[in-house]
Amino acid sequence: MQRQIIVTDKAPAAIGTYSQAVRVGNDVYLSGQIPLVPETMMMVEGDIEAQITRVFDNLKAVAQAAGGDLVDIVKLNVFLTDLSHFPVVNEVMARYFSQPYPARAAIGVAALPKDAGVEMDAILRICNSTD
Repeated sequence: MQRQIIVTDKAPAAIGTYSQAVRVGNDVYLSGQIPLVPETMMMVEGDIEAQITRVFDNLKAVAQAAGGDLVDIVKLNVFLTDLSHFPVVNEVMARYFSQPYPARAAIGVAALPKDAGVEMDAILRICNSTD
C-alpha cells in the first residue's frame, strides 16, 4: 500500500525528523501536536485550557488535510505533564467530540517539547460510504 505524507500550513510545521501525518489506505497516523500557533510557531499564550484547545485545533487541521476530521479519530493519546489537568482535557474534548468517543489513553510524562503542558497524537480511520 502506498504512503501519503500529509502536510498543511494550518498546523505547526514539523520541527524534527517526522511528518505531520502519514496516510496508508484509510488509516492516518497523526504525529504528536503541542500547543504551537501555526502562524508564529510559538506556544499559545494562556493556561492549560488554552493549550489543550490549541492542540485540538492543530489535530483538526492535520486531520482535515488528510481528508478527514476529528470525528474520524479512532485512537487518541494524551500526554500531560500534570495529570491533575485531566478534567480540563475532558471538558475541552467535549467541545470537539460527541459520542461515540474514540478510544483514548492519558499518560503522565515528566516533560514535553518546548515546555508544553500537553501533547496529543491520534490515529484516524477515514472510510468511504462503501467501507
